[in-house]
Amino acid sequence: MKQLLTICILALALPIFAQIDTTIYKVVEESPRFPGCETLDTTIAVKNQCAQRALLIFINQNINYPIEAREQNVEGTVVVSFVVEKDGYISSPTLLKDIGSGCGAEAMRVMGGMNEALKQAKLTWAPGRNKGKPVRTQVSFPIKFKLEEPADFVILDNRDSVYVVVDDSVTYKGGDAALEQFFAKNLNYPKGYKDSCIIGTMDMTLLAEPDGYVRVLDLSDYWNLGNEFRWEAVKTATATWGQWNPAVRKGRQVPSSAEITVTFRPDAARCPAAISKYDKATALANEGSDLFNEGNQEAGVAKLTKPWPCSPAMPIFST
Repeated sequence: MKQLLTICILALALPIFAQIDTTIYKVVEESPRFPGCETLDTTIAVKNQCAQRALLIFINQNINYPIEAREQNVEGTVVVSFVVEKDGYISSPTLLKDIGSGCGAEAMRVMGGMNEALKQAKLTWAPGRNKGKPVRTQVSFPIKFKLEEPADFVILDNRDSVYVVVDDSVTYKGGDAALEQFFAKNLNYPKGYKDSCIIGTMDMTLLAEPDGYVRVLDLSDYWNLGNEFRWEAVKTATATWGQWNPAVRKGRQVPSSAEITVTFRPDAARCPAAISKYDKATALANEGSDLFNEGNQEAGVAKLTKPWPCSPAMPIFST
């Protein structure tokens, strides 16, 4: 009796399982769509176009041009295939066409990480459909690898453009000697630190605009001199407004950067010993760097790792 009941249950279940469609379709009535466009109040055709763009953006944001391919100037199109499942995730990523030098492997790496990226974003593909029902759908997608010349400029977070490729670099009117004289005359040692014997160096990156405007993009306070010293350095640097020859790119003046170094040195009567130690340490560091760059790394490191004076401010300027 129990055996007969089991047979009856299985007989009833068979038609249900038979209705599950596991076919992978290459052609469907409604194509699967990469997420990001489903909320648009528009036609299916427009949603498909939007989804294609969204998928392309996803690929471009995640793919890395393999170093080997760059070095060998390999360009071309890789074709990948995958199945968009009914639940909106992908399976069975396959490489249909490769151009070598790591490009195919990189394309497969991106496809292999797509599901996790979608899960983290709480998104899924809109699956393909036949007669209104979701079906498993095969998708093929070309990924183009093309080497491009690097841009002449970079765009900073505040949207400033800074040219890094120029024909004529930014220069100070009158040259380095005139710039040194300007800082010697205008850079003030903070009054509250006159007897502190603090000595130290700062590097600054200045943005020089074609209209003469100058501002500090970056400042490195190696000796941790503090806000008062940093303020004096920035104030003096920006006071060079209108005194720079702007950079030129393809016959046009463009915004570009210049690197300058400022050293604060005290002139108090009690500070000669500290200044002497600083000068010796600086000379030692310069010797070490020269030795290292000339290939004598061991001797260079030995000089660079000797103890520096603990007292890290009339100004010395160098470019």
